[in-house]
Amino acid sequence: MTVVKVIEIIGESTKSWEEAAQNAVKVARKSLRNLIGVDVVSMTGSIKDDKIVQYRTTVKVAFRIEESKLG
Repeated sequence: MTVVKVIEIIGESTKSWEEAAQNAVKVARKSLRNLIGVDVVSMTGSIKDDKIVQYRTTVKVAFRIEESKLG
């Protein structure tokens, strides 16, 4: 039996929304195992002097729950 959990996280970057999403996954994999998918929920940013200076990407990350953790 496969059980999947989905969590929502936000990654940040000073370069791009794509890099922000990559950063979110990179950090998530440090504490989560069995990552299997990502869904981009939204992209936002901060503007300073008419330029985007901070990119934020909200993603949902899916990972398989290990059967031994199911009880």
